[in-house]
Amino acid sequence: MKAILHNEYGGPEVLVIKEMSKPPHGKNQVLVKVHASTVNRTDCAILRAKPFIMRFIHGMRKPKVQIPGTDFSGEIVSVGSKVSVYKVGDKVFGFNDAGIASKAEFMALDEDDKFGKMPQGVSYEQAAATLEGVHYAYNFINKVDLKKGDKVLVNGASGAIGSALVQLLRYWEAEVTAVANTKNMALMKSIGASTVIDYQKEDFTKIDDTFHYVFDAVGKSTFSKCKPLLKNSGVYISSELGPYIQNPFLALITSFSKGKKVKFPIPFDVKESIWVVTRIIEKGKYEAVIDRSYSLDQIQEAYQYVETGEKTGNVIIKIGEG
Repeated sequence: MKAILHNEYGGPEVLVIKEMSKPPHGKNQVLVKVHASTVNRTDCAILRAKPFIMRFIHGMRKPKVQIPGTDFSGEIVSVGSKVSVYKVGDKVFGFNDAGIASKAEFMALDEDDKFGKMPQGVSYEQAAATLEGVHYAYNFINKVDLKKGDKVLVNGASGAIGSALVQLLRYWEAEVTAVANTKNMALMKSIGASTVIDYQKEDFTKIDDTFHYVFDAVGKSTFSKCKPLLKNSGVYISSELGPYIQNPFLALITSFSKGKKVKFPIPFDVKESIWVVTRIIEKGKYEAVIDRSYSLDQIQEAYQYVETGEKTGNVIIKIGEG
């Protein structure tokens, strides 16, 4: 099989494509023929081991798992003798931000790993593009007591997490203000934003409005800059630690005080995210935003594009037919 390998930390140039044997699978495992994956911000952080904390998870000097990839969609082609939930032919998708070795033509997974059956009628590309953004977006929303009609501002609304947030918030009938760039104004409206702010023309932190929640899906703002946008009991959540790694500490400090708060969205339950988005997709209320598609042979180009910070939604890696 073809697989992408990285034997050292660095930029996209350290990624190479190699021919390898298919991975063996045990009695409690399934063998998946991978059809699609994505390149996302987590992939790029793992590749470069930045921030440094990534090395504690993925290996101090070099990657412990040489095949990259955090998400996938594909088809089960073989099952172990003790597998009971899945069968050959099942279409599945999954996500693991610690790494799942999915940038290869085949992968072996434990039956209870972080994956599930794909929703009916969804393409492999759409399925692969769904979980990373939805998992993080859902873990913003489940940290607050969101009510119908609540006003929510989403910064970075055109990225994978942001575009998922806009759609999930509209599904739960919030009033969404999206912050994005000029080229994505119409897209934001089409996926559910009632108001769109073009950050290339206007500083969203200076607008004359207040919100129940400010969700920063790209981590480019701070609580201090967004505090004036929050209602008296409003909540600020960022996808990043903050420029001074302050967000986890602010979450702890503000939890003991009244008024405006910071919460830090540590995401754990991928299985729940899969269950939630499957139900929403089957109701016709969610569709992942896809920017570009690359082949496995174009993996370096895909990473280079994602690292520009200019992608809209998701960047797909097409690995198999489907």
